[in-house]
Amino acid sequence: MGVDVVGVGASCVDHVCRLPVFPEAGGARSKLRMQAQTRSCGGQTATALATCSSLGLRAAYLGAVGDDEDGRRILRELSERGVDVAHVQVEASPTATATILLDAAGDRIVLWFREPALCYPPDRLPSDLIASARVVHIDDVDEPAALAAATLARANGIPVTCDIDHITAATPELLKHISHPVFAESVPLELTGERDPERALRRLRLTHPGRLVVTLGDRGAMALEGDTLLVLPAFRVTVVDSTGAGDVFRGAYIRALADDWPAAAAIRFANAAAAVSCTKAGAMGGVPSLPEVEALLTRGA
Repeated sequence: MGVDVVGVGASCVDHVCRLPVFPEAGGARSKLRMQAQTRSCGGQTATALATCSSLGLRAAYLGAVGDDEDGRRILRELSERGVDVAHVQVEASPTATATILLDAAGDRIVLWFREPALCYPPDRLPSDLIASARVVHIDDVDEPAALAAATLARANGIPVTCDIDHITAATPELLKHISHPVFAESVPLELTGERDPERALRRLRLTHPGRLVVTLGDRGAMALEGDTLLVLPAFRVTVVDSTGAGDVFRGAYIRALADDWPAAAAIRFANAAAAVSCTKAGAMGGVPSLPEVEALLTRGA
């Protein structure tokens, strides 16, 4: 039996450090006592897939982890959350990690490390599994594998979503194979040289015909559907930890895309899921249930 969504990209173990304020070099804040520290599972694609599974989709993860305790922890966590990990690539390189600094307001700084050798060989991607999916999701951490998966998906008429949060030499080629891009706020500006998100999206429209979505953090999200600009505000919640909110947004957006929801409904649903995730600690730890998302949608902003 096929799956609803296949994701190709990053997973990691997060070392989360809670601080009263962010550090500053050369002053009184150059040395701070942490209020708490925890380790939990995260990573862009892995967290998005955990969200997809929590919201009712059959999800499969294609990524690389190390042959170490962190790698086993990620596989165990995803499996317990209902994500198929049968095709994960286990490598000799250490599993990717991230150190996440959280201040009292729940804002974050992410410092991540991934060995270049930790990658998924494109020629080992399970083509039958990818071709069976309703949606394929990629990120920009393992670009050769992402490009191969996106190319195969588009050849089979499968929608491709993404998590692109920085620009590389491969980004323009990757975008050619993504039907439903979801960008971090800075990316359209960098791609186009524009300073305004709407102008950047309209510039991208000249070369990309699909729906274009930009996440705007605590301001919600923006989309260009045809020539119509949609701006959907964030839901107001008490923020505990914003780690993984963008990944959860993408997972919920995939849930809506798989069932062909209209753009506005899809983005509002994704905004609600991201908001719920901010009320909990951790990336995968913040993954919401469908009843939690529906309750926030009912309550409204």
